[in-house]
Amino acid sequence: MATASCLLSEDKFLCSVCLDVFTKPVSTPCGHNFCSACIQAYWDGSDTCQCPLCKRVFPQRPELQVNTFVSELAAEFKTLVQVKASTPDPQLPVTADVLCDICSDTKAVKSCLTCLVSFCEAHLEPHRRVAGLKGHTISDPVKNRDDRMCKTHSKITELYCRTDRAFVCTLCLKDDHKSHEVVPLVEEYEATMAKLHQTKSNIQKVTQLRYEKIAEIEKSVDVSQTGAEKEKEASVQVFQDLIRSIQSSQAELVAVIEGRHREAKQKAEDRIGELRMEVADLESRGEQLERLSQSKDCHYFLQSFPALCLPPNADRADVCVHSVPAVRDAVTRLKQRVDKIMEELPEIKMKRMREHAVHLTFDPDTAHCSLVVSQDGKRVMRPGTEQKPPYNPKRFEMTSDVLAKEGFATGKFYYEVQVEGNTEWIVGVVGESVDRGGNEALTVKNGAWNIVLDEGKHVASTSPCSKLTLKEKLRKVGIFVDCNEREVSFFDANTKSHIYSFTRCTFTEKLYPFFGFQDNTDGAPFILTPVPQTD
Repeated sequence: MATASCLLSEDKFLCSVCLDVFTKPVSTPCGHNFCSACIQAYWDGSDTCQCPLCKRVFPQRPELQVNTFVSELAAEFKTLVQVKASTPDPQLPVTADVLCDICSDTKAVKSCLTCLVSFCEAHLEPHRRVAGLKGHTISDPVKNRDDRMCKTHSKITELYCRTDRAFVCTLCLKDDHKSHEVVPLVEEYEATMAKLHQTKSNIQKVTQLRYEKIAEIEKSVDVSQTGAEKEKEASVQVFQDLIRSIQSSQAELVAVIEGRHREAKQKAEDRIGELRMEVADLESRGEQLERLSQSKDCHYFLQSFPALCLPPNADRADVCVHSVPAVRDAVTRLKQRVDKIMEELPEIKMKRMREHAVHLTFDPDTAHCSLVVSQDGKRVMRPGTEQKPPYNPKRFEMTSDVLAKEGFATGKFYYEVQVEGNTEWIVGVVGESVDRGGNEALTVKNGAWNIVLDEGKHVASTSPCSKLTLKEKLRKVGIFVDCNEREVSFFDANTKSHIYSFTRCTFTEKLYPFFGFQDNTDGAPFILTPVPQTD
């Protein structure tokens, strides 16, 4: 078999994900090859299964086949690379094992680039003593001295052609390099050395800037975490106070209920005693009336009967023990009030967020060629035929996406977008330097904070993605961003209910509202709707 280096160039053996030589290469249905672990990890971190190279989307994760041919070539290529790495570069000066060309058994101390001979200390003496030899070019011991000879004129290359970036001899100046910029090797060496020092200085400066940026980001993360902790503590304190207040009210109400019950019970017991006495009196009257009914003495009968009749208030019912409806009503009203407060919380939060509403317009310079932005910049649609807009480096090349013209680096901002009528979409915010070529999945790791509707399911663009549970289909989405607190939140603008929040985000650049059509069908447009005014 021919060697791998003869068949293909080095880049053919590199995985486009890890940029290293293939390890257990597998092939996708579109014919591209990747390391097995690399493509699996790429799909694990992506919302859709697509080829990293051609962007072909697979409806479900395909079954990958091991490419034995590529695997064998990659293994042979690795072997060749290892052999090459173990072979010293002939262009580099080598002081080890350079022997004197005169005595052949003594290590050389210098090489004469004019004579093309290496000398030990003893045989170098004539070059230091003889006037005709003192002008020769002496260097540290060099192997492969023939590489320093001009291949055309067999003379030492003492000059450097800046035009062709090549080593040349004096005779080369008469033909191929006659009109070129040629300087002595020493001069080019000194000039390049100066550039080297400048490059080192620039690298140190850039390195220092990167360290400062790292420190700045770490500090911002710490500040954000501190703010989040304070907000969490404050929120917890509010609810704990509310719980304590409710518990205290509950205890007071129970005490009132029990006190009123004791009072009613005492009244009832007192009244029962009175009624028992009345019952005894009535029973006595009944017995006397029975005896009176046997009397034949008209005078005695008429005289005694009035005293045995029922007293005027004998049929009263002035005591009735009820429950305590007033207390029960108070408890019911308290529960209704708490429920109302809980219902009003989303309304209050939405009202506060809408105070930070901003005026947005779609940016046609970033819109993919399949999209059309309305003249007022408030609508973007996909008519079904690709447009031919002028080239713009800001434009999305592979995906049907668009940004807003307005970007934000500090403070808070809120906006609403109508997504009704689209079966698959993605909305949120992205960093200014987000990939426009479609080579990277839009996740938090790549500077994108979005929610997605894909195949009827809502997810957040975390890594891996987070599934969202919604009570009803979204028609309009509200997006609130707090740059200082590093938070991006999504809401159902119609029901004012919270959907999802990205917290402790790392913002290192200006943020732009992002909108994308996920499917390939012509759906409804995205519409930037006016935010209702707060009272």
